[in-house]
Amino acid sequence: VQLQASGGGLVQPGGSLKLSCSTSESIFSSRGMGWFRQAPGKEREFVAGISWSGETTSYGDSVKGRFTISRDNAKNTVYLQMDSLKHEDTAVYYCAMYGSQWYGLRGMDYWGKGTLVTVSS
Repeated sequence: VQLQASGGGLVQPGGSLKLSCSTSESIFSSRGMGWFRQAPGKEREFVAGISWSGETTSYGDSVKGRFTISRDNAKNTVYLQMDSLKHEDTAVYYCAMYGSQWYGLRGMDYWGKGTLVTVSS
């Protein structure tokens, strides 16, 4: 399964950015999806997860209230809307597909290549 993430770029603090992650694989609609990020010199961290139906979501503490994960199963695409961006949100963002209908800190089967988000004035 190939996951293609896009939408990264340079944004000013307080700004917004929307990431997308798509695949051509029809299994997308039956799998949980997640977004992770890795900043320079830091470990990869969980950002957000969404169940196969989109009914259940959760977020890392550092992004709660600012980021929103969503999905469109008809387009095989998961999104990450990022608002009120901060310098500390600068990282490479990765999407991941889980091996089940759900998501968590484990169980990721496939990873996208990542898209760089830089928050700077």
